[in-house]
Amino acid sequence: MGSNDDEFTTKEEAWVFYKDREEWADVTPIPQDDGPNAVVKIAYTDTFTDVYDYFRAVMAGGELSERALELTEDALNMNAANYTVWQYRRKVLKHLGSDLEAELTFCREMIEMNPKNYQVWHHRRVVVEWLGDASKELRLTEMIFNQDAKNYHAWEHRQWVLRTFKLYDGELNYVDRLLEEDVRNNSAWNQRHFAITQTTGFTPDVIEREVEYTKKAISKVVGNESPWSYLRGVVQHCDNGMNSIGNLEQWCQQMYEGGQRSPHLLTFMIDLLEDRMEREASERPLLLKQTQEICESLAMEHDKIRQEYWRYIERNLSHRFGA
Repeated sequence: MGSNDDEFTTKEEAWVFYKDREEWADVTPIPQDDGPNAVVKIAYTDTFTDVYDYFRAVMAGGELSERALELTEDALNMNAANYTVWQYRRKVLKHLGSDLEAELTFCREMIEMNPKNYQVWHHRRVVVEWLGDASKELRLTEMIFNQDAKNYHAWEHRQWVLRTFKLYDGELNYVDRLLEEDVRNNSAWNQRHFAITQTTGFTPDVIEREVEYTKKAISKVVGNESPWSYLRGVVQHCDNGMNSIGNLEQWCQQMYEGGQRSPHLLTFMIDLLEDRMEREASERPLLLKQTQEICESLAMEHDKIRQEYWRYIERNLSHRFGA
């Protein structure tokens, strides 16, 4: 259990230890028991030790009071990752019938200070479930994304909110804005796939739209993997093969003939050729030769760090589709 109580130590004059507070005189603090042979004894500050000794006492006594709620706030300000404190706080909130809107405010402040802390986000979810109101949640995640566009916990929370409260209206427009700001935002590409999967699904019309959308994005940064991965995910929904929508093979060939040798382009070309070999047996010898040449190009020049991988792919495809 770590300590995060800088704000307390910097306000030493204002801080009064629980052991010196008259209203807590009826409580006997319980020290942490590390056993007789602690391997590494953590040097907690006096403030941290004081708060957590009293928290252990309150929890042991099962006290569910306003002062217990305030104590959990002090404990969480010192260590926001302590699952036990969050759990006990929820127990107190439930027992007291506390103002949950106020709790959302507290939780938002904690998230702003600890944006990558799982326990804080989980607590937020529970409170939102109790309220049955997610009207503040999308805006909250957007505020976090302004600081860190790839915050996993915020994206997980946003997806939970969208699924649970069916708030998908405008989500694609939001993703569009994120990708206009940064086409390399792989989290936004993932969210685009999520939003479509949860709403319209990848119908033929949607697939065609998304292929064109992604081709335009790739044209801006051919060397970025995120839109290529998204494009691969989209065309996997095509019943008639990867090249049945958007003239993808021709599009890739034009980039290739123009001198583009991004490993992501070459990898996608291999995928297209493999798809054709599975469907066009008569063309396999020519297609396999093209595939082998691209694998060799990747192994020897354009993706040498994964040379052995491309050797393996070449052997595998040759074994599957060779005469």
